[in-house]
Amino acid sequence: MDHDHGYKRMFSHPEMVADLLRGFVHEPWVAQLDLATLEPVSGSYVSDDLREREDDIVWRARWGDGWVYVYLLLEFQSTVDRYMAVRLLTYVGLLYQDLIKAGATTAEGLLPPVLPLVLYNGERRWSAPTELADLIVPVPGGLEAYRPDFRYLLLDEGAFGESELSADRNLAAALFAMEHSRRPEDVQAVVHRLGEWLRAPEQRALRRAFSVWLGRVLIPGRFGGERLPPTNDLKEMETMLAERVKEWQEEFRREGLEQGKQQGIQEGMQQGMQQGMQQGMQQGMQQGEASVLLRLVERKFGVEAAAAHRERIEGADAETLLLWSERILTAESVEELFR
Repeated sequence: MDHDHGYKRMFSHPEMVADLLRGFVHEPWVAQLDLATLEPVSGSYVSDDLREREDDIVWRARWGDGWVYVYLLLEFQSTVDRYMAVRLLTYVGLLYQDLIKAGATTAEGLLPPVLPLVLYNGERRWSAPTELADLIVPVPGGLEAYRPDFRYLLLDEGAFGESELSADRNLAAALFAMEHSRRPEDVQAVVHRLGEWLRAPEQRALRRAFSVWLGRVLIPGRFGGERLPPTNDLKEMETMLAERVKEWQEEFRREGLEQGKQQGIQEGMQQGMQQGMQQGMQQGMQQGEASVLLRLVERKFGVEAAAAHRERIEGADAETLLLWSERILTAESVEELFR
């Protein structure tokens, strides 16, 4: 729930919605929008059967003499909703009913255009149809002419490439990049860029929104540990994150050493009293050093780098392992680590 609410708060800022449209809706009409006029619209509608429905976020922006509405549905469920097109058709219908009741039509009685947009950040790739017609059985003989013509725009975060998530000064891309980061160092790099982008005094609320989301949602949820205190200064958040990275690395090291120690004791006992408990403990400690170093290399430089150097690490002596374990805290590349 913290994650869902945190995301919703992030997209309650017009700058986030504007960058989402600029960076990820690649359609000509977006360039004609006056994104400086973005404003939120009430998101609570009551259907005719008196069942209240809460949609996610609705924004509108000026497009010429009229408005364009952006219906932003945030999807955090672990399973893909096959009938999302039906849900969105219902929600857009409720939005139109509300606009009709409010008299928000053109002088000719026409309704404004609506962009139904699904922002999905689940682990599995989205596989549900984005067009309602694909959910209806084909009927011959002309009946297909009455089939509803409705589609929604899907933004599947996990399907974005690195180039899309590294867009210059795009806040939505920065959010997605942090969401899908696997290493704390990657998050730290994005936070550094955000601190450079969001310096203006009027961006204080947005700085705090990122800070709260990082400290209360992303970091404890992705990397474990206690929540970081919120701050209005992203530079301060970057400093706290850097300190937390060092703590995590030291924690991984201690865990690996303890695990290796226990493993060494067990192996020493299995080898027999003749070889001695001390030899088993020393061997276990060395295996533990190798295990924790492999884990740190994987966290900092990636799975492929750890796999490529596994044999070298596991074959190193205790003194060399200790040297590498100290050097990884400052090494900028795997080559520098093993130089």
